[in-house]
Amino acid sequence: MGYHLIPDPLKSDSEDDLAPPPIIYGREIHQQEAGKCYKSPEPLTSDRVTELREEFGWNEFVSKERHIACKVIDAFKDPLIMMLLASAVISVATQQYDDALSITVAVIIVTLVGFIQEYRSEKSLEALNNLVPPIAHCIRNGMKQDLLARELVPGDIVEIGLGDRVPADIRILQCSGLELDESSFTGETVPCQKQSEPVVATKGELSELTNIAFMGTLVCNGNGRGVVIGTGYNTQFGEIFTLMESEETPKTPLQKNMDKLGKHLSLISFFVIGIILLVGFLKGQPFQEMLTIGVSLAVAAIPEGLPIVVTVTLALGVIRMSKKKAIVRKLPSVETLGCVNVLCVDKTGTLTKNEMTVTEVTTSSDNDYKLSGTGYFESGQLSLNGEVLTRCPEDLAVLGKIGYLCNNSQITDREMFGNPTDGALLALSKKLNLSIEETARLEELPFTHERKWMGVKCVSKSTSDNGIYYVKGATENVLKVCSHMLVDGTLRALTLSDKDHIMNGVTDKEDRGMRTLSLCYGGTMNSLVYVGNVGIVDPLRNEVPATIRDLHANSVNVKMITGDSKNIALSIGQNLNIHRSCDTALSGDMIDGMTADQLADVINSVSVIYRSTPRHKMKVIKALQSNGLIVAMTGDGVNDAVALKCADIGIAMGKGTDVCKEAAEMVLANDDMSAILEAVREGKNIFLNIKNFVRFQLSTSVSALMMIALTTFWNIPSPLNPMQILWINIIMDGPPAQSLGVEPIDSGLANSPPRPPKKQVVDRYMLVRVCLSAAVIISGTLWVYKNEMVDGQVTARDTTMTFTCFIFFDMFNALSCRSLTKSVLQINILGNTTFLFAISASILSLFGLIYVPFLQTIFQTEALALNDILTLICLSSTVLIVDECFKLFLRAIKCVEDNKSNSEEAKSLIP
Repeated sequence: MGYHLIPDPLKSDSEDDLAPPPIIYGREIHQQEAGKCYKSPEPLTSDRVTELREEFGWNEFVSKERHIACKVIDAFKDPLIMMLLASAVISVATQQYDDALSITVAVIIVTLVGFIQEYRSEKSLEALNNLVPPIAHCIRNGMKQDLLARELVPGDIVEIGLGDRVPADIRILQCSGLELDESSFTGETVPCQKQSEPVVATKGELSELTNIAFMGTLVCNGNGRGVVIGTGYNTQFGEIFTLMESEETPKTPLQKNMDKLGKHLSLISFFVIGIILLVGFLKGQPFQEMLTIGVSLAVAAIPEGLPIVVTVTLALGVIRMSKKKAIVRKLPSVETLGCVNVLCVDKTGTLTKNEMTVTEVTTSSDNDYKLSGTGYFESGQLSLNGEVLTRCPEDLAVLGKIGYLCNNSQITDREMFGNPTDGALLALSKKLNLSIEETARLEELPFTHERKWMGVKCVSKSTSDNGIYYVKGATENVLKVCSHMLVDGTLRALTLSDKDHIMNGVTDKEDRGMRTLSLCYGGTMNSLVYVGNVGIVDPLRNEVPATIRDLHANSVNVKMITGDSKNIALSIGQNLNIHRSCDTALSGDMIDGMTADQLADVINSVSVIYRSTPRHKMKVIKALQSNGLIVAMTGDGVNDAVALKCADIGIAMGKGTDVCKEAAEMVLANDDMSAILEAVREGKNIFLNIKNFVRFQLSTSVSALMMIALTTFWNIPSPLNPMQILWINIIMDGPPAQSLGVEPIDSGLANSPPRPPKKQVVDRYMLVRVCLSAAVIISGTLWVYKNEMVDGQVTARDTTMTFTCFIFFDMFNALSCRSLTKSVLQINILGNTTFLFAISASILSLFGLIYVPFLQTIFQTEALALNDILTLICLSSTVLIVDECFKLFLRAIKCVEDNKSNSEEAKSLIP
């Protein structure tokens, strides 16, 4: 981040220093400039504005546009896509136009989806401009003007007021009660009070630069004037933009898996071609004929529908998640959720509601009141010592009145305007049902960093007194201006022991993660009456505790990253069981003092990171990823955007900033964290479904390939004609395969651990099952073919019986592929209606091919008798029986392993 600072000291020790200093521009953080005194510079002239704009450009962000040709080329770099394109070219060369057409359509669909996804991800950079206000109140040529924010240049004088969004990085020259909402940068819930005096930043944190207003932050109280010190890229916002531009989204585990699968299929295809060509040459077959056969078999071995089915399965997962108010923006991200083993959560707005609420009040009469109800709009119950009160006690009413009058916020039916802390005090008076007489404000004493309190002087419109001061602020500073305290309706002197007792109570609240304010009143500011203090919290979202508990049960480690203080962070972490006694906590400063390797060594045991910035969040995520972990990150502010893009899965809250949502892979539309758990289970289920249909496709593909290859090697006529082979390819890549991708979530996934990211789609168990199923299908189909071809001549009946047998084998194979481990008797047969419809449609279409006359002519089939159909059904069901036996074997192995693991665990517990 860089600040364009214009030093202009009011004091100097030498005459040379009184000369106009040079304007300093740069990308570095010039924190020392915030400590210098500034005088109001002269407004810029039009000529000077032109010069500065030529040097520093417009106050906007322009993403680097890649040429459309580059985007198209990138879409074709996928190994599976390149293999399919090569197959399409060879198919055209060998006049196999039907294969070439189907492959080309598949490639177009997949690359189009990828292109659209890249376009949507680029919007994450464009969305930053939405936080730059269209209009800025500027002083130029000695006149006040309303200009487009993009026209601002360093040196412009800008005025900001309540409700304005800061148009550039500004060094504040004058202000009155100016407060900015910087939560999207710092994560701090409480607005930052600004000042014009010099400050010294000792820790390098943004929150220390209290005389600088950052672009994109919102004015929630007061007004001010300042000089523009940074525009466009040379702002705090600009750093985030640059980081997002340079940070590439990592490939998902599924994308890596599919890349590897595509490479393996390519090698297998070329190997098949080589073997067949070699055999053909050795047998003296013509080169052109052997090349045609080799290419045909290789193309048949490639499941060209695989990318489409993967895309369709992911898209259906996106639709299912959208019904649960979780909007997934990038298709591969759905499956990646099943691999997530670390969830980094932002506190403000994610774990909490970002609605400050008074939950405890301690009055000067030493009464500790509790209030239920959270946020600005909910009602609540008042209790004292566990007893619910129906009326507001007098001591509490006095405190509530002070909070109501010493306030610049406003609560409407739907929204709170102003300082969230003030909003909490207004909500308190509303819960207490106070009847406050109408007053007129005579004077306001704004909050400053020196005195740390705010006061107002009000007079009742029904009386003629001189008015009363009402003050709220930090307890230690408020006690300095108090001489008395109100105890049971009576004034008495405030002693040192009273102050110690009050401070101990306040410290206890702060140790429990509360923000505290003390309130007082009086006729003069020299002798005020202390009435009590309030404990304010940003309440947890209702669903958060149960969600955190369930995530832990699913072996997902949760880490909290926040810009808040250590006390508040640890208090919330302990309440949610995120931070346990064996865990550690790190601050942003501590992370800055570590190397990447040092951070990676300790990060696994860290549960809370406090006082963090966007850079710290990114370092934490990269450290976790370097340890081989799959990281999801939640957030809602601008300061979370870079981390969301850096994480394997970025999850934005629905009420978050546009920048945050555009950088994320998933958006929680209703801000409900429980949707993350559902998404994790959905991701696990999608991977299983992908394995199911890959297994089905490969077993069908291998069966067709080997059956044709074997008949070629044996010099016997092909058991299937070209139209029948085409129909088998349609079945292989069509509805039955795609319906396996919509299998409902298995109940066994409820508390299963995350899938290892390196786990392959095609593992050794799948290869064994593919080969086993293919062996059964090939053996049964060739037995029917040989049994029918008794005279050595291939007839329509022979191919019809063989073709029908193969299709029936495929249908039973699809049924067995609905689950990797469960028996068909254990799954809900009617649970996947899409599968039932696909199988029914495939069987009906098969009957159409063998019984409808004009289709018999096209596919060279003939009608079969009922006993033929029943015989084929019985034979083809053997593939299901064999797979059921294999599943039983796998379940037995797992049972033995579980018993062995439990036994070893029990032994480890024996002293």
